[in-house]
Amino acid sequence: MSQPSHLPGLTPQFCFNQTALRDFLRISRSAIDDSISQNLNALLVPGQRSFDPASTSSRSLSAPDRSIPPQTCDTFKQRILFPSWKVRSDVLDYCAGVATAPDPDDPDSVLRQIEDDKMRERVVDERLDPYSARYFPKEARTESLAMLMRNERAVEKIIRSRTWSVVGERCGMESDSAEEAFGKWREGSKQRRA
Repeated sequence: MSQPSHLPGLTPQFCFNQTALRDFLRISRSAIDDSISQNLNALLVPGQRSFDPASTSSRSLSAPDRSIPPQTCDTFKQRILFPSWKVRSDVLDYCAGVATAPDPDDPDSVLRQIEDDKMRERVVDERLDPYSARYFPKEARTESLAMLMRNERAVEKIIRSRTWSVVGERCGMESDSAEEAFGKWREGSKQRRA
């Protein structure tokens, strides 16, 4: 069975390294959420029921019972699924904070300032070249990170919803949505630590 993801060292450099950030999220999602059916299948104990020789005398068109005992499902959710979601949420929250904070260490800020100054000084005659007035300033790395965080949060919401529906099918439907169940688990884990 899969193990929950481990929290990487959270630094602004980790967040600004979008390749490392995306790789962490991709690997974490693939270990738990993308392979949720396999993870749930691993919870089933083979041979729980003894073999019935009469089962070979007739053809059964119904699917075998693939439901998982509630206790086993709860343990999986508490120890594997929700901790993995928490690690990803912590990374997304931290990097979103980095994206909204001022970035005095931005290596491209001086270059952007020089480009902006040049564009302000430039004289443009749009009658001669209507496209000469176009100026597309390079976005700051915090803006790029903020866009990535919005996209990754949307992806995370979709993945959690899909995972939760599979868990609901195999473990028994719950009335809570994925976010509600995760929120309750987070509150409970905070209270257990306190």
